[in-house]
Amino acid sequence: MFTELNVFKIAYSMATHAGKRQALVSQNIANADTPGYHAKDIKPFKEVFAAGARPNSMIATRGSHLNGNAGSQMDWAVISDETGSDPNGNSVSVEAELLKGVDTERQHKRAMAIYKSSMNILRASLGKT
Repeated sequence: MFTELNVFKIAYSMATHAGKRQALVSQNIANADTPGYHAKDIKPFKEVFAAGARPNSMIATRGSHLNGNAGSQMDWAVISDETGSDPNGNSVSVEAELLKGVDTERQHKRAMAIYKSSMNILRASLGKT
């Protein structure tokens, strides 16, 4: 029988990555006119997952839970983009950020589709539809 269902952990990690990236995209758009602000992003999920980090144990939602081990084990390193700066030192391109936002939305929808499909397969295998 199944001891672990990694597909759920992967879908959760993918959705978490999309949420974190969407937060950075919105922060970048909000600071599009801020002098000296550099656009931020995180590594693509594919690279983070291929690097060997795996969501394999429980995570805490607050610092006081699970012996203070808050956060997942995935490396969501924030990368600052300093290329293509405007004269005021700002490197945010609103058009590029909008495209990142669309890509991030697709990633989140993909993660939710994987989760939903896996739940349907699990229900079917248990004889509950």
